[in-house]
Parts: sequence; C-alpha cells; structure tokens
Amino acid sequence: MAGVERLTNTKGRVLYLATVYTHLAAFHLPFMQLLHGKGYEVHAAASSDQGRKKEVEAIGVRCWEIPFSRSPYSLKNWRAFRELGRLLEYYRFDLIHVHTPVASFLGRYLARATGQRPVLYTAHGFHFYQGASLRNWLLYYPAERLAARWTDGLIVMNREDYDSAIKMGFRPGENLFYVHGVGVDVDKFNSIVSSRSLRDKLGLKADDIVITCIAELIPRKNHLFLLKAWSRLTKKICSAHLLLVGDGVLRQALECWVNGKSVSRVHFLGFRRDIPQLVQEANIVVLVSRHEGLPRSLMEAMAAGKPVVASNVRGNRDLVDHGRTGFLVELGDVEGLAGYLELLARDENLRLALGRAGREKIGDYSLDKVLAEMDAVYSRYLPS
Repeated sequence: MAGVERLTNTKGRVLYLATVYTHLAAFHLPFMQLLHGKGYEVHAAASSDQGRKKEVEAIGVRCWEIPFSRSPYSLKNWRAFRELGRLLEYYRFDLIHVHTPVASFLGRYLARATGQRPVLYTAHGFHFYQGASLRNWLLYYPAERLAARWTDGLIVMNREDYDSAIKMGFRPGENLFYVHGVGVDVDKFNSIVSSRSLRDKLGLKADDIVITCIAELIPRKNHLFLLKAWSRLTKKICSAHLLLVGDGVLRQALECWVNGKSVSRVHFLGFRRDIPQLVQEANIVVLVSRHEGLPRSLMEAMAAGKPVVASNVRGNRDLVDHGRTGFLVELGDVEGLAGYLELLARDENLRLALGRAGREKIGDYSLDKVLAEMDAVYSRYLPS
C-alpha cells in the first residue's frame, strides 16, 4: 500500500476491528448494515483463521486480513501490528470501532500513531473483573488504563464494567455509554413453534425434560461444573436430558469425563446454526461461565420464554433476576446448581412463570432498541 486512498460518493469511511471474523459475524453484522444503509463505506479487519469472513463480505463490507492471535503473548501479533499499521497509513477512516482485547489495544495505539480519530471501543467484558486472576489484573488492567487515553468513546454492556470505566476516568454520557448488549431478535425467538424434530432424532419422549447449555466448549464456560451437578440430577430425575450445544478445545476431555464417570443422558450436539429451534425445544437453559460480558445465549432463552439457571457472575446477574426470571448459583456450588435444576425440572408452573418474566425483561435488550442506542452513539462521532 502506498499513499492515502480518498473517499468518493460516500458520507464517510468506518473501520470495524476485532481479533477474529467470527466475532464480527456473530455480533456486529446488524450495526455494519446500519451504517452501510446510512451511506458510509464500511471496512472490517480481523483474522479469518476461524472462518466466517465471507459472511461479513456478503453484506457489502470490505474485509482485510490481519493475522491477530487471541493470545496477547503470541508473536503473530507483531505481524498483525505491522499489517494493521500499513492499512491505517493507506486509508483515512472517519470512525474506527474496535472490539476484543488484543485487536482493540493495538488498534487504538495505531489509530493514535497515525493521527486517526475518533475511536470507539466496545468492551464485551473487561478481562479484569471481580474474581479474576491476579495475572489478568496485572496484564489487562494497566493495558486498559493506558489505552483509555487513546479512546474517544467507551461502550459497555454490564454494570460492573460501567463502574470500572468510571474509576478509569470515563464520564457517563460524555465518553462512556451503556448499551444493552449486542441485541437479540426477540421476534425470531418468540415466534418459533417447536417441531419436536430434535427430540425425535434423540429419541426423547414428549414429556422428557430438556436442559440445554449453548456455549463454546472452552475453560471459561465451565462445563465440568455443570456436568458434576448433572451427575447428581440424573440419580433423581430419570426423564431429564442435558444438551451441550457448541464445540471447542475441551470437547474430547468432556466426553471422556462423561464416559469415565458413566454419566447418562448427556448429548454433545456440536456447533449448530438452528439455535432458535434448539432453544424453543428446551425446557430450561443453563449457563455457568466463570465470567461473561453479557451472554447472548441467556438473552435468547429469555426471549423464547425459557427459565434460566446461571452462575452468579458479571453479565449473568445483569440479566437474571434471582427467583423472578431464573436462578443464580455461586461458582462451585454443585449441590445448589443441581437443586435449582431439579426444582425447575419438577415444577412446570414455575418454569412458565419465570419464562414469562424473562420474556418481559428482555424487551429492553431487543435488537431494535440496541440498534437505536448504537445509532445515537455513532451520531455523536460520525459526520452527518
């Protein structure tokens, strides 16, 4: 690349930056489409190692390959640093919107170094949080304090991060904005009619209780905690089945644990694209992560009117009102988790009541409302 390419026939140029395209494809397509529809030229830069780059390109976004690694210790990020620097030297952007820790830090630094602004940063969950390891605090907290000076606007989606941002010097309504996550298509999850196709394929009866966990099989999602509680529950309720939806580095280890402990009625479904149907066929949705930003799987479950059981961590407790829309359980409390799942499995009226309350609450997190919130933020920083 040489020189600086100028704009023609658009209102401005916007860059979305993340470590991997899977993140952009999963969470940000509607917001890219929003700006594209307003006449902006939208670009994206990330690594396509995990796929889904074509989904971003399909909506008219110009995509750039930047070989980021999720690990802040990876030498690949030096190459990513150089290539992103060349991109920012060639193009002038009217707004750079950064996501995910590695890409957001390097992107904010390079935007400052090349004289580009404004820069928006969406924190999908700071890696320093209540209960985080000392290593996380020593690495990520100083990095965010440093990068704050290169950040024109910070977007957060849970109360703990909001409070942390204020302590770092961000000012509510001025350069700190709270939005209700990445949005959930409430109508899509509310309108699906259960076809029983999944239950039929798994050989489940009409009155069997289906408890579903939708989460990548990685350490943060804490599946072993769930499986330990499940091994207790199977001894009490013979009609319950656990569906684990998602794939990841721990799949083989988790399958070995289930087989080694002879835990029954656990179904590993892998990566799926029919999430609305899977949620609708569930009776209960569970998520017991060690930490979250604001989990979409819980929002989708609540939109479908399903009761939820979740670990009492940041993000989860922003969504779940204990005893009203679901139950919160402390990390490591295997007996408590098994108890809440058993309570819901045995009480259909309670499931329905919690599901109705959850559906009502999740209206604030609908995609339409979040699009309006983000439109208002973008309007502060983009040329009209």
